Amino acid sequence: MTDDVTTQDTVTKRLDEYRRFPFELETAHLDFRLDPKRTEVRARMAFIPKQPAASLHLDGEELELVSVAIDGRNLLRDEYRVSVTGLTIHAASLPEQPFTIETVVRIVPDANTALEGLYMSNGMYCTQCEAEGFRKITYYPDRPDVMAKFHVTIAGDAPVLLSNGDLVTQKPGYAEWSDPWPKPAYLFALVAGDLVAHSGTFTTMSGREVALNIWVRKGDEDRCDFALEALKRSMKWDEEVYGREYDLDIFNIVAVDDFNMGAMENKGLNIFNSKWVLASPETATDADYERIEGIIAHEYFHNWTGNRITCRDWFQLCLKEGLTVYRDQCFTRDTRLGPVKRIDDVIMLRARQFREDRGPLAHPPRPDHYKEINNFYTATVYEKGAEIVGMLRTLVGEEGYRAALDLYFERHDGQACTIEDWLKVFEDSSGRDLSQFKRWYTDAGTPVLRVSDTYHDGVYTLRFEQVTQPTPGQAQKPPRHIPITVGLLTPDGREHAPSQVLEMTEATQDFAFENLPQKPVASILRGFSAPVSLERDVAPDELAFLLAHDTDPFNRWEAGRQLAQDALVEMAQGKPAQPDYAAALGKLIADESAEPAFRALCLQLPSEDGIAQTLHDRGITPDPDAIHAARETLATGLAQTHQTALGDIYDAMAVPGPYSPDPRPAGQRALRLAAAGLLNRIDGGQRAQTLFESASNMTESLGALSLLVQAGTDDGALSAFRERWKADRLVMDKWFITQLAACPPEIAVERAEELSDDPLFKWKTPNRFRALMAGLSANHAGFHRKDGAGYRFYADWLIRLDPVNPQVAARMSTAFETWKRYDAERQALMRSELERISASDGLSRDLSEMTTRLLA
Repeated sequence: MTDDVTTQDTVTKRLDEYRRFPFELETAHLDFRLDPKRTEVRARMAFIPKQPAASLHLDGEELELVSVAIDGRNLLRDEYRVSVTGLTIHAASLPEQPFTIETVVRIVPDANTALEGLYMSNGMYCTQCEAEGFRKITYYPDRPDVMAKFHVTIAGDAPVLLSNGDLVTQKPGYAEWSDPWPKPAYLFALVAGDLVAHSGTFTTMSGREVALNIWVRKGDEDRCDFALEALKRSMKWDEEVYGREYDLDIFNIVAVDDFNMGAMENKGLNIFNSKWVLASPETATDADYERIEGIIAHEYFHNWTGNRITCRDWFQLCLKEGLTVYRDQCFTRDTRLGPVKRIDDVIMLRARQFREDRGPLAHPPRPDHYKEINNFYTATVYEKGAEIVGMLRTLVGEEGYRAALDLYFERHDGQACTIEDWLKVFEDSSGRDLSQFKRWYTDAGTPVLRVSDTYHDGVYTLRFEQVTQPTPGQAQKPPRHIPITVGLLTPDGREHAPSQVLEMTEATQDFAFENLPQKPVASILRGFSAPVSLERDVAPDELAFLLAHDTDPFNRWEAGRQLAQDALVEMAQGKPAQPDYAAALGKLIADESAEPAFRALCLQLPSEDGIAQTLHDRGITPDPDAIHAARETLATGLAQTHQTALGDIYDAMAVPGPYSPDPRPAGQRALRLAAAGLLNRIDGGQRAQTLFESASNMTESLGALSLLVQAGTDDGALSAFRERWKADRLVMDKWFITQLAACPPEIAVERAEELSDDPLFKWKTPNRFRALMAGLSANHAGFHRKDGAGYRFYADWLIRLDPVNPQVAARMSTAFETWKRYDAERQALMRSELERISASDGLSRDLSEMTTRLLA
């Protein structure tokens, strides 16, 4: 019998086609004999039949099958079939009672450039199995609803041999690990290499001592302390806030340079991209420290929301990711400046997820079909998924949320669940009907919330109209259940009453407030209580009032952002800017009672990409060059108007003493750099040069370097920075992205071309590739240069990377997702590049699906 060589490139998986696996898998014993060129994997799996006369399909890709046996009997060649998608054992060869299958396969980690399955990173063995990478290690039912207890033995030359669970045996060249908790294959992990550990302990709320280790390459161990302390804080917070205790005797984290993602929550053995573990004041910025803390927390929190309770299938991905993102966001809000964190989260949501919702890549948080699951690790699944959890919490209240989560853990521990299971615990614990709310999970698009108001005889009425956004191929959708947090302010800036949550369930709905002696000023969608696009005609003086007086930090910031956005929209169309924004900003600058981090956010102008989207939403074709010019002009005007006040802020916000990543000094540095960013337009980069030369930490050094690049006085600084840090791969990633994102748009493509020829551009390393390409695409006017050079350069590199690492190439292709918003000339250029990518020989399933969706 010949092997089946058909491919699965055109197969679309659908939610309504889900079928339970016809066997129960009790245990999986894996034996690894490591070799870069010829690793042997022996698997022994104990199955219990659940359906009669069913064949058994084990997923597998790029494996060399050596042997397959059932209960010790080697199967004959006609008893099974091998294809490019796996190993199928015919029903007639399967016992009716419980049986054990043993397979032996060979793989080549050294040749695995896709970084899925078992691969090599600078001489270290590493795995990445989510979503479907385990099938590149051995034949197995590689689906999240098949959970088994794993027992792993590893033989190899590496000094350190790690896997999931608790360590059973260890001696030179050999280690044995056992995980007592059933898990799906995507949570399997193995790491082997010449590593050193930065260690500590944590005592759980029941008194158990857990050994903590952060494993890194030699020379990096002095940059692990912050990550270790962040892990301890995460473990403590999860006990206090969710009642969740860690359940193994050891918790390991490994830092890996070559990694397609940020980090991975494998049970007891988290694997991290090095950039989200390693930190020192000299090499990491304040933003890096906060992000490291958040990602450490995120992956640890997955131990319960993702590992102990996992997904039934990959359509339910937002079940674990949305909930865990929400948990890590709350952790950061609790440990840092909560309002500032909320604003940061919304900035990211709008920049990534709203953009996704408005384009050809729009999809529901729970999609109903896909071709390549790797393409659905998106902002919609993660960030919008988190917003949905936050809305649930708003609707049921703090106590109701905790009751629902307690029931969720009690009812579903050890199970693979669905969105329906998740919503059911809220219905059962609160008595609410959430059938309409479920549309947040099943419908794509960002609802538009239009607001108008009236005041008559002491009654103030808010009228809301929700417009659910159609997506390609889909009609208008029914209304959603939207929690709208509202506050009412008196004309002198006092609160009429505490904020209240209005529950909108109809397409149009009125809410009346009685016994008000004067028309109030409404503060709507406080805390950004729902992921909607708010449309409301608000006079500039009312926005200025909210910026000055609103007690809700988010809406105070939002008022300033709206003033700036309106000014930039006018200026990008060649109209003069109104003076309201500059005047309102002056009052904020003078408000020393506001947190420095909050004032820093208020000094940041809306992004050029955000202004382009706003123009498009208003039916105006955005011109990237005009947007860039408008933003530069407004920033220069603000600097000239408030030069003295900004200079005073710059001087006052200098942080004395040793560096600390704590929120307060980090906020001071952020405000100082924000002031310098405006002043940079009128002082020729003098402050930036002085700061660059005197900086004692990476936050100020990199911030100053960015300003020098922006001012065009960067030659000496860029060379000095490169010379000092050329041996540090993480700092050099910053060097690549900073100069492209900040440089004048007219030279961005040429600089990208120069950098791509730099010997330090290791393009097969995901971090370095992302640094270069993300830097170019972040330079809005530079990437969208009218001659199409940015598009060509970007497409050339995606085509080059795709055969090596399809996953990264596909994710980076989202730079083209907004192509339909621009003028006909730019549209034609971008479409041409997408079609060129699509027509490339041997295009991967990952990138093929993305280009097809982008062109739809």
